[in-house]
Amino acid sequence: MLVIGLTGGIGSGKSTVADALAARGAAVIDTDVIARELTEPGQPALAEIAAAFGNNLIAGDGRLDRDALRAQVFSDPEARVRLEGILHPRIKDRMLERLAALHAPYAVLVIPLLFETNQHTLVDRVLVVDIPESAQRERVRRRSGLTHGEINRIVASQISRAERLARADDILDNSGERPALLAQVEHLHGKYIALAEAVKDR
Repeated sequence: MLVIGLTGGIGSGKSTVADALAARGAAVIDTDVIARELTEPGQPALAEIAAAFGNNLIAGDGRLDRDALRAQVFSDPEARVRLEGILHPRIKDRMLERLAALHAPYAVLVIPLLFETNQHTLVDRVLVVDIPESAQRERVRRRSGLTHGEINRIVASQISRAERLARADDILDNSGERPALLAQVEHLHGKYIALAEAVKDR
């Protein structure tokens, strides 16, 4: 099966693109969704996070206080590495399990830290959703209410926009309106269907 790695900076519009590709028949596996599943009450990863970062990160209903955890790990690089050590292997294992069970024209793996975690080696093509950094920061601020300092730390934890674009096989420009983005998605979907047929025929 043809496997596409979908990535982009925070606030670039990865979920919008993933949903649009899914609506056209692609099988989408979103690692952010898997991360949330793995940190539900009763999951081993949640217990490890509490042991590593403190039980105060677990709310009264037994759920992870994601805002508090994010504030902690993005203000402390060592804490972020510790959290990634807990979550990333589990996320990768579950993602590959689901990928192996798929039956679809092609698969899209939504991986925000695709290059940073060297998971670009798992895919046939890399699709980057791109917007100017000023627009990216404004979207994140409006959506999440994070401070400029918090946004800066998150952006700094990802590879640069220039490097991401240089390493992409396909690029979607999300600086305009939604119809313009969806027109690009439609074109790419057709391209991926053709590539998937070629892969199947090999």
